[in-house]
Amino acid sequence: MGRGRSRSPRRGGNPTAVFETTEGSFEAEIFLDRVPITASSFIDLCKTGFYEGIHFHRVIPGFMNQFGCPHAKDPKSRRAGTGGPPDGTFENLQTGRTERRSNGGNIKDENISKDSNTPGTLSMANTGSPNTGGSQFFLNVANNNNLDWFSPGASKHPVFGKITSGMDVVVKISKVKTRDDNPVNPIKMKRITISGI
Repeated sequence: MGRGRSRSPRRGGNPTAVFETTEGSFEAEIFLDRVPITASSFIDLCKTGFYEGIHFHRVIPGFMNQFGCPHAKDPKSRRAGTGGPPDGTFENLQTGRTERRSNGGNIKDENISKDSNTPGTLSMANTGSPNTGGSQFFLNVANNNNLDWFSPGASKHPVFGKITSGMDVVVKISKVKTRDDNPVNPIKMKRITISGI
């Protein structure tokens, strides 16, 4: 699906997220028009400051950068990668309906848009079981179409955005020195700012 089709019928265009990290900034279009529950949950977490101060806990060159676990506020936490947001509700910005996070802050899988896990896409992380995505996501730095929800295999990860500038920063993060995939020198998210809503 080309960028020209990425338009939210309600607002006239998809929102943008600016990610400010200790390694630099990058920007992404958030696919509210394609995966409204996933995008609305992400936007809600950004607007409440949930992601501020969280560190990237898993980076693998030639693969992806994973982020969004609240336990990773401590960059060396052994629990990093196991947490999610609190249970609660948020507004579906496309429909106006109330959506839920439950069972550890998880949202329903939104396997409806066939956007592939190509370089520069943002994709929901999960435990490998259905309906276990919450706040964690990853930034693809390679073609990882084996992770597409519509591909064969067990790993199912819906894409909810695409980097529009600063891909060099994302690639740089993926290449930092790591120990057990965790950056030796912590990389912190200062803030994520949403615009266009």
